[in-house]
Amino acid sequence: MKEKKTPQRMCIACKEMHDKSDLIRIVKSAEGQISLDFTGKKNGRGAYVCAKKECIEKVKKGKMLSRAFKMTVDESVYDDLIKEFEIAKG
Repeated sequence: MKEKKTPQRMCIACKEMHDKSDLIRIVKSAEGQISLDFTGKKNGRGAYVCAKKECIEKVKKGKMLSRAFKMTVDESVYDDLIKEFEIAKG
């Protein structure tokens, strides 16, 4: 019996390939709303980031979400994402 392949995605910060389940998905909805998607099932364009604080801070410093979503992302959105990440990690 064939072994099931695990999907791989690239972190936009460190550019390393990881299992999809090990990454955090950031989603831009059709309305332009950006949020974290821990389930991986929200509708919209997704970008993946490692679940490491260094990678999340690198995304903010390099304004990488603006590039990934091809739109201007406000600084407050990055701050909100960092807060959401810290709350989720406990």
